[in-house]
Amino acid sequence: MNTESEPLAGFAIGVTAARRHEELATLLERRGARVVNAPAIRLVPLSDDAELLKATERCIESRLDHAVVTTGIGFRAWLETADGWGLRDALIAKLGGVSILARGPKARGAIRQAGLQERWSPESESCAEVLKYLLDRDLTGARVAVQLYGEELPEFTGALRAAGAEVIEIPVYRWSRTEDSTPLRRLVGQAVAGTVDSITFTSSPAVAATLAVAAEDGLEEALLEALRTHVVAACVGPVTAQPLVERGVPTVQPERARIGALVRALVSDLPRRRSRLLQVRGVSLELRGHAVVLDGQLRPIAPAPMAILRALARRPGHVVSRAELCGVLPSRLVVGGVPWSRDGRPQADEHAVEMAVARLRRGLGRSGIVETVVKRGYRLACDPRVAEIAAVESGG
Repeated sequence: MNTESEPLAGFAIGVTAARRHEELATLLERRGARVVNAPAIRLVPLSDDAELLKATERCIESRLDHAVVTTGIGFRAWLETADGWGLRDALIAKLGGVSILARGPKARGAIRQAGLQERWSPESESCAEVLKYLLDRDLTGARVAVQLYGEELPEFTGALRAAGAEVIEIPVYRWSRTEDSTPLRRLVGQAVAGTVDSITFTSSPAVAATLAVAAEDGLEEALLEALRTHVVAACVGPVTAQPLVERGVPTVQPERARIGALVRALVSDLPRRRSRLLQVRGVSLELRGHAVVLDGQLRPIAPAPMAILRALARRPGHVVSRAELCGVLPSRLVVGGVPWSRDGRPQADEHAVEMAVARLRRGLGRSGIVETVVKRGYRLACDPRVAEIAAVESGG
């Protein structure tokens, strides 16, 4: 196996995106990952919403000083909806005479596609920077239109109102929970059970929906603990990451909020966090997520045998008792279609350990890697000093 062409081989990655989930999944799969699709939210257009029509008419009929465009898809949807009401030309004409602020390049592209020109756009693609730009000006009596992107922005609009501005909120679309939450519940269960290596988030509503589903199943704290420890939370940008950061979850973020950049960030980070290289019986054994690379060949390993292998690899060459290995096996308790352990207490017996070791040996396809130490337990067949030196040098 060539880890340069497939750097994510052996890793399982959850995708919670609603829009462009196919693109994200394809990019991950091309790099070798096994993708678990679990949309957390769906986009609900408001083309017939009276609130949007009223806001559009206010923009056209009243004085307007600033317009904040937060997303390209939202701005295009606004113009398309206005066109359906016969108001597109009037809206374009109105926006042509005001200071337009674009949150990022996609918003800029949509603005220019409409024949308009933005006044300013932050390099950070952050609403906070747009807000600072506005607050640096005298907003007393100013009227500002703010295109929302799926949810209200109370801190943003509240700060503008506190500065003396009148704010017109443009609710082009809203995020809503998916109608079938089964895939998301299954992903939450897999994260808690440790059978996925990373979950990707491309919007803060997706984070909120995932935590809400977990809470409904009594798994919110278990999910957060998984994201703090063995599951990498990959977020497209700081706005998306904020709800997790506030809960003490470390996140991986690209320098620019792009799907391609998110994948590159995972390629750089995930193998470093979730792989380990050992020398066992003169051969190279690399643990990668939920597979191993043995002499260059990728071998998927089932969850229970992989749990055994990871426990042995944490102390390479040393004996690990059967009783201790009982504690690392996934529980027989099933939530969301996958096994997990609510309290972390061992629920497996020594016979289950023996069965998992037998499956591990078959999965490795090479004898002698896992040794039985009579009446004591199991060990990886290697010199502890050599294995540990190799692990440190490889970053394991």
